[in-house]
Amino acid sequence: MQNMIPVGLDYARAGIPAPEKPATLNLLILPHQEEITLHPERPMVIVVPGGAYAFCSDREAEAIALKFLAEGIHAAVLRYSVAPSRYPAAALELAWSLQYCRAHAKEWHVHPDAISICGFSAGGHAAGTLGTLWKDPVFSRALSGDVSWRPDCQILCYPVLTLGQFTHAGSRENLLGSPEDPENQLDKTESLSLETRVSADTPPTFLWHTAEDGAVPVENSLMYAAACRRCGVPFELHIYERGGHGLSTCQELTSRQESETVPDNTSWMPLAIRFLKRHWEDLRS
Repeated sequence: MQNMIPVGLDYARAGIPAPEKPATLNLLILPHQEEITLHPERPMVIVVPGGAYAFCSDREAEAIALKFLAEGIHAAVLRYSVAPSRYPAAALELAWSLQYCRAHAKEWHVHPDAISICGFSAGGHAAGTLGTLWKDPVFSRALSGDVSWRPDCQILCYPVLTLGQFTHAGSRENLLGSPEDPENQLDKTESLSLETRVSADTPPTFLWHTAEDGAVPVENSLMYAAACRRCGVPFELHIYERGGHGLSTCQELTSRQESETVPDNTSWMPLAIRFLKRHWEDLRS
């Protein structure tokens, strides 16, 4: 099943302006097969593309979701609100999406305790915001019902995680505004530097980055992994020697230029899927 739906977040209740362009959730649900009786409920991943909070990259969207589908994992792609929308629009839309998928888990044969998120670059910041701050009142004020919006695992791909020294300045400005903007939220810079917000309640986390990333420094993933270590959060971290930013699958499938095809780095996705399945197996045991 493929079905593009509008994100149904109540923006008035959330206390933020409705976006100029509606956010959407593209559902890619594997058909239920009556012959498969061993584990009829499958895990699910919501993909959150990057784009510096200025746009949602098509290279990090359905092509990623299809990789998960090929491994028997339901998927969805969130195209969230970007600038001029500010924090917390994207994170709230992701929380709504996760709650929506969990509410429909029985109908779609999804295991409700195995719904994860996979964020790229600035989408990694949106994913990490939900992963670290899901208990924050900003979410409970905006969302209703008893269905949890906490992700069960998170995959963070060359993510923007800190808004401090090693941040991607464009992502921070699109998220919080510029100093010249009278309504900027730059006072939230420290509280949205996610390496400072990891806690024991943060879900298991898979991170990957490249040492050569010139747009989002590798320190983003290193500091976040260190925070997971301190807080006892299960994590897996892979730093590849070569390659720039925005590599997506690292294959020709998603490349705009030769430099984005990096065969040595294509292992990130099988490793991430194995990470998800390992936690899925722990859940079943």
